Amino acid sequence: MPTTTAPFRESAAGAPEVPPAGTGGITLVCGTRPELIKLAPLMRFFGDGCAVVYTGQHYDHSLYSRIRADLPPSGRFHDLGVGAGRRGGQLGRTVSAVDEVLAAHPGRVVVVQGDTTSALAGALAANAHDLPLVHVEAGLRSHDRAMPEEHNRVLIDHLADLCCAPTDLNRRNLLAENVPAERIAVTGNTVVEALESALPAAAEREAVLTARGLARDRFVLATIHRPENVDDPGRLEVILRELGRLPLPVVFPLHPRTAKSVEEAGLTRLLEPLVRLEPQAYPAFLALAAEAAVIVSDSGGIQEEVSVLKRPVVVVRRSTERPEIAGTFGVRVPPGPGIGTEVARWLDDVAGHRERLRRLPSPYGDGAAAARIAAALGSVLAQRAGSATAG
Repeated sequence: MPTTTAPFRESAAGAPEVPPAGTGGITLVCGTRPELIKLAPLMRFFGDGCAVVYTGQHYDHSLYSRIRADLPPSGRFHDLGVGAGRRGGQLGRTVSAVDEVLAAHPGRVVVVQGDTTSALAGALAANAHDLPLVHVEAGLRSHDRAMPEEHNRVLIDHLADLCCAPTDLNRRNLLAENVPAERIAVTGNTVVEALESALPAAAEREAVLTARGLARDRFVLATIHRPENVDDPGRLEVILRELGRLPLPVVFPLHPRTAKSVEEAGLTRLLEPLVRLEPQAYPAFLALAAEAAVIVSDSGGIQEEVSVLKRPVVVVRRSTERPEIAGTFGVRVPPGPGIGTEVARWLDDVAGHRERLRRLPSPYGDGAAAARIAAALGSVLAQRAGSATAG
């Protein structure tokens, strides 16, 4: 199978095509809101040629049902309802549940996305069934072994028959770990086309702001949900206090995990200065993100999305697996006064920063990642079929 090394900033019209016969029998395994969002372009591309196995790792209505409603319809959508639990137990239950689906509905290839427990479970189940495994969003590395996601993504990459690396940096990470070059394809990231298809038009975005009493470039959007920030009451308190001190209204969609931690730590009063919202459907969230003066977040996906929306982000984390935006669209700070300092820097000339960022290309591609992934996946299936014939 050849490595895809062509630049992915070419036009979508120049993207490789995959023969329809090479796209059947594909099983997409996912379990969280970000995975659903990023796999949606592949669901649309493959259509009836793929089945979707949703593990239920994100089971809260606000994180799942609203996203599910925006997905392309699928007659083969398996909702497993695994739910929450300790990491090891959740992984074991998810592997078993996915294994049962693959036994009852055998396909030709399994596709997983990202670095979640569900993605690792899908990879292990595929391996147990001797099915080729494709890892979408491969090669990301934070080099922070305290992150459970770092362990997941490394394990998946080394199990995968095809690693779809969003950027050349991701490809180099894989090569440094001795992943063979013929198992790597540089594809861009499906987040670009997912965002472009979901972003409301300017008039709709304005209506979203008006309904909430907000004005373009006159508010901050914040999302905080990672365990390193919300499972530590002291760190969570510092972050909420810093958000409350910012000079513009702070719109704060409250992740269920964060809401639970705030209540358990007795920090509810620190939410009072913030404009609290329930988690938003993807288009509604993008409407806010596109019009914010600056975003404060610990999300991995938002670090990618700002490069398409051309907005700045202050990343509140100890490490990141997406260094491609450092010094351009984003800056990373630990919890503390650095949040306010960096937000103030972006607020010093909002219109000027917006114009400067508008001219920068996204490092995550041109919106044709699904086609490139499909082409590389077709090569995997052809290679597997050729080996079976030769045997």
